[in-house]
Amino acid sequence: MAHIALERADITSAYRLPTAEPASESRWELAALVGRLVEVSGAGPSAALTLAFGVVLDAQRRGEPAAWIAGTESAFFPPDAAEGGVDLACLPVVRVPDAGRALRAADHLVRSGAFSLVVLDLGGGEGVRLPLPALTRLGGLAARHGTALLFLTRKGRGEPSLGSLVSLRAEAVREGLGGQEGGRFACRVRALKDKRRGPGWEGEELCRGPDGLR
Repeated sequence: MAHIALERADITSAYRLPTAEPASESRWELAALVGRLVEVSGAGPSAALTLAFGVVLDAQRRGEPAAWIAGTESAFFPPDAAEGGVDLACLPVVRVPDAGRALRAADHLVRSGAFSLVVLDLGGGEGVRLPLPALTRLGGLAARHGTALLFLTRKGRGEPSLGSLVSLRAEAVREGLGGQEGGRFACRVRALKDKRRGPGWEGEELCRGPDGLR
């Protein structure tokens, strides 16, 4: 039970704290992701959902529509998302039972041209690989409609990405800040593969965990 609570808190109940500079030098924001297939992953209690919500917030602040597709193992928890700043009234959430239907839902949403950001939260889909034809089709639709298609997966940095057509593969890492910074976390994004800028860049957001993590 404690493990479940920790993961939920890790993913959805981190509140962004003011930072002197934007995270990742504008490499982890909607404008840098549009038209691309992006995969962000982490093993164990990572910061993947926290970072994804950061992109959703960025989209909403810009007035750009975003949608969320959640699988059965997704840790998406609406109250925590709202407490973290996401406007749920402006975030359609599609619940699906498996990866195949998640892909079909993503196809419909991206093909509509109505969304600048679509998040596919594949939850605990360890080792999942998506069919090349599906990724090819989604990549073409994302480029045509200027949509950022963000996949969330649970895997280590050494495991393969969803497919070769993923334009940006990033690792999400959460590190607790000790001492007087107790209850605060550094949520880092590290580019493992980036077809536009090259791998190796990092970004960071400072977040505060929920009561259970303080």
